[in-house]
Amino acid sequence: MSLLELIDRADERSLAAAGLACLDRCLPLLAPEGGEVLRPVWAAVARGDGGAWGEAMAKARVELGDAGDEAAAGLVREMLDAAPAEWAEAPLREWASECSVTALALHGRYDAAEVTDESIARCRAGDGAGAGPLLAGELRRQETVLESVAHGPTGLRRARELSTEGGRVLRAVVSRRARTA
Repeated sequence: MSLLELIDRADERSLAAAGLACLDRCLPLLAPEGGEVLRPVWAAVARGDGGAWGEAMAKARVELGDAGDEAAAGLVREMLDAAPAEWAEAPLREWASECSVTALALHGRYDAAEVTDESIARCRAGDGAGAGPLLAGELRRQETVLESVAHGPTGLRRARELSTEGGRVLRAVVSRRARTA
């Protein structure tokens, strides 16, 4: 099943987890040491608590501050700012979809292969041929998060593990690029 189909079939909790996981994996571009800031948001997703979701997201926005001048950090900040305060299927679906595209684009920016908007669209539609290793890994993580969360609360633990792993991978790639530049 393609990533687009998984997003289309997801319920509110799965959509919130999918968007949050994308944000979490890309967070090192905004705040290299900011991983714990999203812990209360993950807890709200685990409980399916829309009120706590909105409050936790608002608090995370304040704690993470401004993005600065770096373009990648600005995109991550946009993902954070676009998170809906309302725990409802339509806004969560839109946000999860936007986060998916942004996370793929950010990973593609640091990938060994040239990534275009067209290649990202093909990946989301189920054709990952030609995707570089970083983009392919992000695509797999997004699909696995949606599949895992669909299996209930234990899937959220897997989603968090994938997000932590993906954040480490992205942080390492960015760090390596900075050293060789």
